[in-house]
Amino acid sequence: MLDNPKVNIKIKLAALWTSVMFCYLYADFFGLFSPGQLATMNRGLIPPLGAATDGVMIFVSAMMAVPSLMVFLSIALPARPNRALNALAGAVYAAIISITMWAGALFIFFGIIEIALTLLAVYYAWTWPRAALDSAD
Repeated sequence: MLDNPKVNIKIKLAALWTSVMFCYLYADFFGLFSPGQLATMNRGLIPPLGAATDGVMIFVSAMMAVPSLMVFLSIALPARPNRALNALAGAVYAAIISITMWAGALFIFFGIIEIALTLLAVYYAWTWPRAALDSAD
């Protein structure tokens, strides 16, 4: 019989956000192999956002920084704000992915996985375990 220890909810959430980040990275990396993608990047364009201006680059960077920070915040924050932030971020990023994943089969494939992972973060946050009340109190 194998031991199957209970995993802390914070570890589960951090692992989910880590998995989401790997999917983002792999999708973007493999997307570079699409014909014409590197030529488009060399022209300084980010479809569908347009020119890679400082503002656009900061916006895109901020969009990717939040899930990256969620890995740490899922471990570091106390339960109540952690639960709320994971539920909110998971829902927001599931929505963002569902809007942005339609650039081809590769992005749809990864998008489905990313939506499942972010919605799982919402589920875990929503069903966050409650502390048992001590009957001696």
